[in-house]
Amino acid sequence: MPTLAQLAEKDPLRVAGLMSGTSADGVDAAIIDISPRGVKVLAFGTKPYPPGLRRAIFKLFQSATSRVDDLCHFNFVIGELFASALIELCGKSGIALESIDLIGSHGQTICHLPQGRPWPGRLGRASGVCSIHGGSTKSNLIRSTLQIGEPSVIAERTGITTVADFRPRDVAAGGQGAPLVPYADYVLFAHKRRTRAVQNIGGIANVTFLPAGGPKGEIIAFDTGPGNMIIDRIVSRVSNGRRHFDEGGKLAAAGQVNGPLLSRLMRHKFLRRRPPKTTGREEFGVPFADNLYAGTPRGALNEADLVATVTAFTAASIADAYRRFLPAAPEEVILCGGGSRNATLVRMLQHHLKAAKVLLTDDLGIDADAKEAISFAILACATVRGQPNNVASATGAARAAVLGKIVPGGR
Repeated sequence: MPTLAQLAEKDPLRVAGLMSGTSADGVDAAIIDISPRGVKVLAFGTKPYPPGLRRAIFKLFQSATSRVDDLCHFNFVIGELFASALIELCGKSGIALESIDLIGSHGQTICHLPQGRPWPGRLGRASGVCSIHGGSTKSNLIRSTLQIGEPSVIAERTGITTVADFRPRDVAAGGQGAPLVPYADYVLFAHKRRTRAVQNIGGIANVTFLPAGGPKGEIIAFDTGPGNMIIDRIVSRVSNGRRHFDEGGKLAAAGQVNGPLLSRLMRHKFLRRRPPKTTGREEFGVPFADNLYAGTPRGALNEADLVATVTAFTAASIADAYRRFLPAAPEEVILCGGGSRNATLVRMLQHHLKAAKVLLTDDLGIDADAKEAISFAILACATVRGQPNNVASATGAARAAVLGKIVPGGR
């Protein structure tokens, strides 16, 4: 088994990235080679969650249905599934598992509380913690985040050193633990002459603003609001569970956007909150979508209209975030994530961003579906090299930090 020093010096370094997003569809696995010459993508695939497991994960998302024994159990179940996703990708692509030097695993986010919750008792605090927590000592405000998918299982099943649990270190440093991909966005897409916005549309949508020729310290990144999360849930409700997403945006394309409802959605307080900011299921998850569905009289707008309107909400909230919080209009907007495959959503976004050229990461050689998994491979590479891989200006952390916990491989 190579030491961390050997991994840090290897050129190229072959790294696998494993990721499951807020939509909890399954495990994305990517294998890349990283060298000073750039990133070469070798393979990508997705292993869907079995329906029963996906239902169990969604129970974990809700405090009313989550149990501590289930949380313990599924931490290991998902670890097994992550490991098998990589092993299966190796088999399909003809890449030897033994040729992979390192794994970066994001895991599955179960709960993310970046605004913090007060703890009423006294807590012992080491020197410097007060400033890291933004002076919140009096209220004992504690931020937290939880991802599962046990990395020890991944390292044991594959024999490969695994870096996981990236978010907690940034949270401990006073950040929101997200977004984490700006470091990878900078590596992959920073341009000397073009100002770019890399827009991920997963369950939640997030942007990385890359000023032309700017250093990493000038990156701006934050969650813009909902991505596919509300759309997916509304599609599930209107189809009585037969569909889990609007494939290609076809249902939204058949409907009409309801202006008054869209205006009401655009008044959501998160959209006005200044960066750094992150969000998740706690604000835009099942309860939000179900309340929206229940509060919309069936005679007021049909099913396609409702899907069209929440799709328009995602597009409008992204464009609104650019106007409010970016220092300049991007020349290019580069889309990735599942929402980039929703043609209706992309068309709505282009309508709002008339002056920008809207592209997919595919147009620049990176599969839009694979980009998040690739990002965590890049983050893992930085971790073993001891390179800070959060962007403090994006997360709000007090300092740059090396993220991730390292579990040595077993071969």
